[in-house]
Amino acid sequence: MMKTITRTALASLLLALISHPAVAVEAPSRTECIAPAKPGGGFDLTCKLLQVSLQETKQIDSPMRVTYMPGGVGAVAYNAIVAQRPAEAGTVVAFSGGSLLNLSQGKFGRYSVDDVRWLAAVGTDYGMIAVRADSPYKNLKELMAAMKEDPNKVVVGAGASIGSQDWMKTALLAREAEIDPRKMRYVAFEGGGEPVTALLGNHIQVVSGDMSEMVPHLQGGKIRVLAVMAPKRLEGVLSEVPTAKEQGFDIEWPVIRGFYLGPKVTDAEYQWWEDAFKKLVATEDFKRQRDLRGLFEFNMFGKELDTYVKKQVVDYREKAKSFGLAK
Repeated sequence: MMKTITRTALASLLLALISHPAVAVEAPSRTECIAPAKPGGGFDLTCKLLQVSLQETKQIDSPMRVTYMPGGVGAVAYNAIVAQRPAEAGTVVAFSGGSLLNLSQGKFGRYSVDDVRWLAAVGTDYGMIAVRADSPYKNLKELMAAMKEDPNKVVVGAGASIGSQDWMKTALLAREAEIDPRKMRYVAFEGGGEPVTALLGNHIQVVSGDMSEMVPHLQGGKIRVLAVMAPKRLEGVLSEVPTAKEQGFDIEWPVIRGFYLGPKVTDAEYQWWEDAFKKLVATEDFKRQRDLRGLFEFNMFGKELDTYVKKQVVDYREKAKSFGLAK
């Protein structure tokens, strides 16, 4: 009887120790955010959001360093963290929905979605379709009807190549409208600003991009966003923009922004970051910084984010397969 009680007590003690570690992990003495691109893009924006917010909320003593590791929409940084820097507790890497799309198509080399520790999502953008303010197309149905009638008549431009998020958004719309995506006239530009310039110059008729990119142009009154690929209408000045869903096209395209850690970062170190992010996103300082960067609220952490990311990669892979872009 004594043995049974002792074992039970011991088991309870061990469970308590596991659930509530006696020694709390301190903040990393050196923190770094890797932006897997050149300065000025979405990854840089994501790192700077974290850098400024951590400093403002005094969760770290020394300023976070932002470094740049361009290549393959995150592929170079992903490989470096997994292979060369897997246990750096102070190093987080920015990722986006574009990173997950490329992972789904096997563009990150021999590594998969299971090879890093997905940590936190802190905001999102959404895909959108825009035309000039004086365009004859007043809504998504009119645009897709014109494309169906004559695919050569409507030229779509975006800041990325075939197989990218911007291409995928228009390909999904085309397929829902019973248009062969291979017949779509699609022009890939070098960056997000060039398609808008081409649209305003009437060299293309449609831009596929992200909602935050369009806000300054909307305020100028030169562009009309026909649809945002969000689950519901956005708030504030963007509440006038209808979703694709409410116009009969069952397509959502969130462009989440977040961070991951190396695969050998300990559970306790991971937990420090998860707790830090949960505190961070609840502050007014963080919300203000997120809004300044044109991101919409999307907070997800730890196991919940891990499940979400892996589900998204599977979903993206199926979509890519359906267009012959993945095996």
